[in-house]
Amino acid sequence: MRVGIEVGGTFTDLIETHGGQIRVAKVPSTPSSPDIGAINAIDAAQIDLDEVGDLIHGSTVATNAVLERKGGNVGAIVTQGTKDIFVLQRHSRKSIYDLNYVRAQSIVDEHNIFEIDERLAPDGSIVTAIDEKRLKTDLETFVAINQLDSVAICLLHSYVNPDHERTVAGILQDIDPALSVTCSHEVSREFREYERASTTVLSAYVQPTIEGYLGRFVRTLEERKFDGRFSIMQSNGGRMPAQAMGRNAIAALFSGPAAGVVGALGMAGRSGFDNIITLDMGGTSTDVSLIVAGMPELTPQTEIDGLPVRTPMIDIVTVGAGGGSIVWLDDGDFLRVGPQSAGASPGPASYMRGGTLPTVTDAHLIRGTLQANSFLGGTMEVDLQSARDSFQELSGQLSMSVEDLADSAIRIAEGNIVRAIQQVSTERGRDPRDFALVAFGGAGPLHAARLAEDLDIATVVVPANAGVLSAVGLLMSDYVHYRSRTERTALDAGAMERVFSILNDLRQEAEAYLRDVGVDEPLTYDHILEMRYVGQAFEVSVVLDQDVESLTQEKLLAAFGEAHHRIFEFSKPKEDPVEIISYRIGARAKADTFPLHVPGVSTPDDKARDSKELEIVEGGELKKCQLVVREMVTVSGLEGPALIEDGTSTVFVPQNWTVRLDQTNCLILERRSEP
Repeated sequence: MRVGIEVGGTFTDLIETHGGQIRVAKVPSTPSSPDIGAINAIDAAQIDLDEVGDLIHGSTVATNAVLERKGGNVGAIVTQGTKDIFVLQRHSRKSIYDLNYVRAQSIVDEHNIFEIDERLAPDGSIVTAIDEKRLKTDLETFVAINQLDSVAICLLHSYVNPDHERTVAGILQDIDPALSVTCSHEVSREFREYERASTTVLSAYVQPTIEGYLGRFVRTLEERKFDGRFSIMQSNGGRMPAQAMGRNAIAALFSGPAAGVVGALGMAGRSGFDNIITLDMGGTSTDVSLIVAGMPELTPQTEIDGLPVRTPMIDIVTVGAGGGSIVWLDDGDFLRVGPQSAGASPGPASYMRGGTLPTVTDAHLIRGTLQANSFLGGTMEVDLQSARDSFQELSGQLSMSVEDLADSAIRIAEGNIVRAIQQVSTERGRDPRDFALVAFGGAGPLHAARLAEDLDIATVVVPANAGVLSAVGLLMSDYVHYRSRTERTALDAGAMERVFSILNDLRQEAEAYLRDVGVDEPLTYDHILEMRYVGQAFEVSVVLDQDVESLTQEKLLAAFGEAHHRIFEFSKPKEDPVEIISYRIGARAKADTFPLHVPGVSTPDDKARDSKELEIVEGGELKKCQLVVREMVTVSGLEGPALIEDGTSTVFVPQNWTVRLDQTNCLILERRSEP
């Protein structure tokens, strides 16, 4: 038996496979103790943990720890003279017209930063050696006075030579073996001091939270006789054994959204779609990503709460537009949706848990695109009148009917999502019309067709069990570990020998790491080079073919020119000098197979299998719409407007759209040409 559990901001999703059979569960999340929500999902699915051989988990614990500033009391050890790096940051200003602009706040307090007398040259040679005896005395005082939970070590040029960081880490372990210590060369062995320091401190900051969360979860699993493999999803789209999170907690920062991309790619790929845009709309936010030729695009760096994170992760854009996004008026009396969310507690007004503010979920209930008596397949009670009451005040302020207001709120939310999709497509040189939109999450299939119209996309794919597809992605994920190194290499005569040597070293490091944490499956490798023209300030990621041994300097220059042209719409003449800045290797162990034909989950009420007709408000008009369950959609299909209830989500098929079932049980929505 294999089980995937994904903890989201509003709901916790579970999927279990055993002998080709599928079982799913969707329960409210418990933000104060996410592990409780995970256990509740296990209970809801009636799973005996002593029969589970593989449990994969993804959560927003690390993300929330940073956003809510609820990590550990972290200290930072830096080279003398670099203490202010966390305050100075970069000179860039994100909002140039904001007179009250404030830089992102560092998560390490100034009095928790300790400078040590050491120095490495840019080539890694020692300029000032460490006085270990004196340093141990100083660090004993530093740790004791500040009562630290964790320490981040980020010394100048340690990405070239990590010996000094290892020395400091050893001294700290002697002082307090229980102290969590994170070294920058283990988290992000790349240049750019601020980005590397920020990533290391963030990893150390969330480490105690992750360890505490996983510790509680593991203890509960053991009490219930679980003795299988326990893995954690990472932001790069792969998983790792849970014990590995003790070395690099930052890797799990965006595990939930990454799992959704993996699930969407796996299910859509079986239906023959390998150029896709993923649309994961849940209760709190919407995550979108673009996949070309079946390969998710990795970004070497992202931000959280304005702070840079330098680690490989799937390129995902997030916007605050989910089912729980709050509808409100700004200072100019313009209608806005999000990014604030009602979350899981108290949740939308219709959940009857104390929430009173209007949300997108409430808007859907009001206009009829969600049915109160079949929410989550009829397993969760929601109240239509409470939803209407939450919109009454705004309705009066704007002199609009509640129905028109709800419809307008949904269209505004969709506009926010369209802009997010444009960020991963048109703004990066990709035409969204060349892609299929894969919709999932509890709310994604409700909005997908209208979003596709706005982007002129002709096809929407809705996998079976779309509402829990992130949990499906957990079960489809491979074991993945990335190793990187900054070493500036000019692509001149003889450079390829050095390129192959560095890539081979990184492959050996990645393999040794995976074997050390218990991954013994055969490995394949991804090779990525960060390259630029000499004189440029930033690099372009160049993904190499699997047959890297046949790589020549000419092929590498051609691949770089193509990647540079796709992003910047130009490339320089061949004779212009090019250099490699950083090398990155991804080691991958394939996951167990996932059932080819995935049955959908629908309402157990046999009477609901008859088509019903109802009225919805959509596009400012009252329209007749048929309501069907998923089992009624066949390969021959049906025409919209229609609502399809799928147990974990609802699919909206507008007028001028058709929907059919394909060979892998995905729903395929296709837009008809206008007459």
